[in-house]
Amino acid sequence: MTRKYFGTDGIRGTANTPPMTPEIAMRLGMAAGKYFRTTSPRRHSVVIGKDTRLSGYMIEPALVAGFTSVGMDVTLFGPLPTPGVAMMTRSLRADLGVMISASHNAFGDNGIKLFGPDGYKLSDDIELEIESRMDRALDDKLAGPGDLGRTVRVDDAQARYVEIVKASFPKGMRLSGLRICIDCANGAAYKVAPSALYELGAEVFPVGVSPDGFNINREVGSTDTRALREAVKTHRADIGIALDGDADRCIIIDETGKTIDGDQLIGLIAGHWKAAGRLSSAGVVTTVMSNLGLEHYLNGIGLALERTQVGDRYVVERMRELNYNLGGEQSGHIVMSDHSTTGDGLMAALQVLAVMVESGRPLSDIAHVFESVPQKLINVRYAGGDPLAEPPVQAAISAAESRLGGSGRLVIRKSGTEPLIRVMAEATDPDMMNEAVTTISEAVRQAGTLSD
Repeated sequence: MTRKYFGTDGIRGTANTPPMTPEIAMRLGMAAGKYFRTTSPRRHSVVIGKDTRLSGYMIEPALVAGFTSVGMDVTLFGPLPTPGVAMMTRSLRADLGVMISASHNAFGDNGIKLFGPDGYKLSDDIELEIESRMDRALDDKLAGPGDLGRTVRVDDAQARYVEIVKASFPKGMRLSGLRICIDCANGAAYKVAPSALYELGAEVFPVGVSPDGFNINREVGSTDTRALREAVKTHRADIGIALDGDADRCIIIDETGKTIDGDQLIGLIAGHWKAAGRLSSAGVVTTVMSNLGLEHYLNGIGLALERTQVGDRYVVERMRELNYNLGGEQSGHIVMSDHSTTGDGLMAALQVLAVMVESGRPLSDIAHVFESVPQKLINVRYAGGDPLAEPPVQAAISAAESRLGGSGRLVIRKSGTEPLIRVMAEATDPDMMNEAVTTISEAVRQAGTLSD
């Protein structure tokens, strides 16, 4: 069945434009509420968190109207990281959890992510069933006047999340003496992340903690680390941590200003956990976008690398299938199933800090665990249709695959959250890599695109 609303990470789009309109949000609340409402006599409930986008004030009440109209009680958290919503869904025994966020996107976009009662993102099958219900008449099985859902706003969700995050840090270990710059992207973690680090003993220098509804991810956060680099330099920090708008991913800057991406973080944590006997199985899950250098490193220390399609939900699904407790993405989503059901940027950073404290060495000495195979990614925006189905594009891909042979690989895919074709090549020969990416990108562009 073709997806109409859901992408790889919930529903996402430009605010007040389909599918991110109040009407669709209300229909989603009604359809999802009916799906999760059972015949049990108990009250049914949903929890809702959000980031700091202006449009959250439009989407949130529309969802509330939908859920309460079918008899679901609603608990509102206000700004809270996505992993916090997932944790609280399970902790409060809610039937459903909702996060209103477009993650790393600019403020003009927004999105809706759904979590089941176990705290995990919904399966494709459940999302498709909810989609099918959204397009039906929804005026049946509405709650009667006395059975409408009730709505409450809780004030301690952020404090509870801080305590959960702190509990993931090794017992008895402190961050005393460490100077930490934390960039919260003017997003959902602008209060909780600095608080957690401070309470663990660090000297904290916050960046991106003044949200105004418009500045989420603007020149800050994991997709733009310039402000964080400058802060690390100015404050002579031991580490810089960059979160994205909903804090489910992180990128780290070492004390010299060098970037440590998700692949390096996975490698560092995997090696440390293997030595400590903390891996549940001898392997790690990543996506097709992870660098070959990570695969070679993991194989060299006796660990398997399992790859999935892009999306942390698919990483989590494979982890659960294989009983792995560590996985993630190059973009900085790190999933540690001993502590969380989804990616958590702050928890991942704490694991890196634990290695620093235990080793007593600077981050630049320990975090760059492998040499990356040259890799290049170009995002090509398209207007509509399916550029990848066009013969010139297929011919360009086939030619590039032939030239690369066994010395590299290609990953060409549609973004699940934006109208982009992502063209990635990896090769031991940088010239060959650049030629492959450039040729394919130009073919895609000519097949009908807007701009990069």
